[in-house]
Amino acid sequence: MSKALFPDLIVNGEQVPHAVIAAETQNQEAPVGKPGIAWRKASRAIAIRTLLLQEARRRGILAEPQAIAAQRYETEEDALIRGLLDEVIDVAPPSAAQIRAEWEKDPSRFRAPPLWEVSHILCACDPRDADDCAKALARAEGILALALGHPKGFAALAARESDCGSKSAGGALGQLGPNDTVPEFEAALRALGEGEITAAPVLSRHGYHIIRLDAVAEGQVLPFDVVSAKIATAIEKAAWAQKSRAFVGALVAEAHIQGADLSLV
Repeated sequence: MSKALFPDLIVNGEQVPHAVIAAETQNQEAPVGKPGIAWRKASRAIAIRTLLLQEARRRGILAEPQAIAAQRYETEEDALIRGLLDEVIDVAPPSAAQIRAEWEKDPSRFRAPPLWEVSHILCACDPRDADDCAKALARAEGILALALGHPKGFAALAARESDCGSKSAGGALGQLGPNDTVPEFEAALRALGEGEITAAPVLSRHGYHIIRLDAVAEGQVLPFDVVSAKIATAIEKAAWAQKSRAFVGALVAEAHIQGADLSLV
């Protein structure tokens, strides 16, 4: 393993096993064929985690793992980090004036969920299979060119070419709201104007989609009383995140770290 691409990580004299960093790379986004980028991101995340664990142990933090979902519990390390942050970070609830001021900045930010009427054409493939993916993309690009060249023929094209059951309805998926589709599909949908078709096929776990936004109904602006509790929660979360970043920054400033770049913390 190349030391240049995959250097050892040492935090305050404690060497982190390569296996720990390698496992973390699975959680880091990086371009295909650029493992060094994923490694650097993972090293940075693990260095911060190691600092927090060292500080928790130095302070003698005791924390029992808590349930995070049905039949799922924190690890002992996660519990230690939670216990440490609970001890060092104290965020006061925002005042009524702060909540009102945040709302008044732009009440139009607080809306009911939108509704989209959507049609699509699916070229199914397994994204984990490179050959299958390449064939589906080539097919999707050909279909997209036809759709963009003759938008009024989208329904007929979907009925002929789509691998989705919606082909029987000309590709129409009906009304959709947030979280009704996979994240990649929704992200592409949010970028479209009414009547527009995606400029490129959109890959999801189902394959490549050619998406048309047929109509959109923006959610109504919600009154202050309806959203005040959510605003208060958002303010508290933002304050907590700011204080936690400052705490981590202080730990980094006092630490001796090799094998990770924490200059941006």
